[in-house]
Amino acid sequence: MDHLKETRLDGETAFDGKFLKVERDRIRLPDGAITHREFIRHPGAVVILPLLPDGRILLERQFRYPNDRVFVEFPAGKIDPGEDHLACAKRELEEETGYTAKDWQFVCTIHNAIAYSDEHLELFLARDLTAGQAKLDEGEFLETFTVTLSEMLDMVRRGEITDVKTIIGTFWLEKILSGSWTPAQAG
Repeated sequence: MDHLKETRLDGETAFDGKFLKVERDRIRLPDGAITHREFIRHPGAVVILPLLPDGRILLERQFRYPNDRVFVEFPAGKIDPGEDHLACAKRELEEETGYTAKDWQFVCTIHNAIAYSDEHLELFLARDLTAGQAKLDEGEFLETFTVTLSEMLDMVRRGEITDVKTIIGTFWLEKILSGSWTPAQAG
């Protein structure tokens, strides 16, 4: 695979924000040509696929400013520096929804914007949920609701769910609930 590798020569931070950084690197292509790559550095995030005891799936509606609309999503959140991924998933589920889970399984890692970001998302299945009080961050506004897997698949099919992490998580849930895929035990 070395014949495909691009090599960083040097670079700079083009933008350094509170949450994201934009890097601009000068690179050598596999054929020796020199060019630039601009990309976003992202700390990574977790995504929780919360399955209620009755088989319904817990989702959120949240306004996303860059696209100026409300999206339907799985609960998710940024991994803090040095934070264990499972600990982050547990924290985010409780903060955003009030729910805690007794059973956690690691599902997969996805890279959702490989052409312009190093962001990775760690997906976890959460079962045996217990309701509690949400602890939203200051400035965070969302609402939760539940659907069946069939309803969720229809929402994807109709274009009501367009968020990539939620679509991928939905298809994983379909495989897990059918028994054809089994995620690993977490923690």
